[in-house]
Parts: sequence; structure tokens; C-alpha cells
Amino acid sequence: MLFFEQLRGELRKLFARPRTWMGYGAFLVMEAVILIVYKMDGSQRLMRRMVEQNGLDFSTYYSSLTITFTIMLLSMVLLGAIYFALVAGDIVAKENEDGNLRLVFARPISRFRLLLVKYTAVCLYTFSFVFFVGLSGYAMAVAAVGWQGGLFVMEPKMKIFAAYGDWSTGAARLALSAAGIGISMITLSSIAFMFSCFKIKPAAASIITLTILFVDMILQEFPFFKPYQEWFITWRMSSWLFLMENPISWAKIVESYALLFGLNVTLFTMGWLSFQTRDFKT
Repeated sequence: MLFFEQLRGELRKLFARPRTWMGYGAFLVMEAVILIVYKMDGSQRLMRRMVEQNGLDFSTYYSSLTITFTIMLLSMVLLGAIYFALVAGDIVAKENEDGNLRLVFARPISRFRLLLVKYTAVCLYTFSFVFFVGLSGYAMAVAAVGWQGGLFVMEPKMKIFAAYGDWSTGAARLALSAAGIGISMITLSSIAFMFSCFKIKPAAASIITLTILFVDMILQEFPFFKPYQEWFITWRMSSWLFLMENPISWAKIVESYALLFGLNVTLFTMGWLSFQTRDFKT
């Protein structure tokens, strides 16, 4: 029970920082822009051609579910990565910079427990933020095109194609994919959290994390690395798209998330070991 009390206090402190809320506002603006673009004639013609070339009915799949999927697909890896890196890179390094950790260690709490509370708070923020993007994007899409319709999914890079004409089935798959994105994005937050435990500035922890992410994404595009795509972190993080397949390829999903889970544990351990050797009292 004491752990949950500490976690509640850490979450209260996390959401008291202005940069924690920056991502929410940025995504609301981005969702509005995507909806405006989707309502343009050129975008609708492109969408119609893509849907009808696959033998499907445009009126069924030009829907709030399809738009919400597009919002989540386009935004989470790029824009979402920025705010996850900011929050996770800030949570330990900023308190050290402000001198708060010296006061915290005046109490009888282990460094491992302190980091575990902070890491749990970061994971909860990451996971809940993804659902905020999905729910707010869906609400805007419903206001724009209505709630009826199915779900159309096509992602060439991961070789994903699926169409769900029934709203309930499409909504269930979309919710499942949101959970998958949340789990995937925890890896990005784990990288930033590890650097936050090092003796560096909060901005440096966020910048290094984003550098690793973007370098990983760029290297995948080189022809030489195409046969080795499955070894890249961002490719494994994109495995949530397999949740949209019909039927779902559970073997591929379990393999990817087992690898990401092992990576998360390793990153936390490296951050903890570095944190253990630091002197905060002198």
C-alpha cells in the first residue's frame, strides 16, 4: 500500500509539470489538422481510389474508425516520441538538477524503490497518453464524418492489410491496437528514463533518446539494412500493427513484445546501476 501511495504522489508531481501537458495540446491540434485534410476533395479521391482498388466500398470504409487509425499510425512514432522522451528524460534528471533528490534521500527509501516508483509512473503516463490520442481522435472523427462505418487498414512497410465492415469488430481491433501501441511506446520511454538516471541534463537525456530513435528509423530505409529490419528497435515497436491482421499472428506479436520486454528490463537495470553509483549528498 505504501508503494501505491508513493506512486500516487509521483503521478501528482508528474502532472504538475507544464511539459507533461504539452503533448495533449499538440495532439489535439494535430488531430484537427488531419481531419481538415481528410475532408478535402483531393484526400477523399486518394482514399476512394485506394479503397476501391481493393474491391471495397468507399462509403463503408471512409469512416471515423479509419481516420482514427490513420491519426494513430502517423502521429505516435514521430510526434508522440518527442513528448514521451521529454517526460521520461525529465523525471529523474530534472529532480537532480533542482536538488530535490537530496531532500528525498533524507528519508529511509532505497534508490531502487525510488526509481521503480518513477518508472511505473512513466509507464502509466505513456500507456494512458496513447488512449487519450485514440479517444480524442475518434471523438473528432465522429464529429466530422459520423460514427458509422468499418475499419480499413493498409500499411505497406509491415505488409499489413485488413478490412472490417462491422463497426463493433473494427472498434475492438482499434482498441486492441491502441493497447499494443502503448506497450510499444514504453520502450521509448525506457530509453529516455535510462538516460535520465545518468549524470546528464534533462534536455540531453531527451535529445539522445530522440537521436537513437531517428537514427534507427533512418538506417532501416537503407537497402543494405533491409534484410536486417527485424533487428531494429522501431521495427519491433511497430509490431502492434500485427494486431490488425485477420487472423492475428500471435507468434510474431509474442516474439516482438518478449524482445521489447527484455530490452525494457535491461534499460531499467542499466539506469538503476548508474544511479546507484552517484553521490547526491555532497
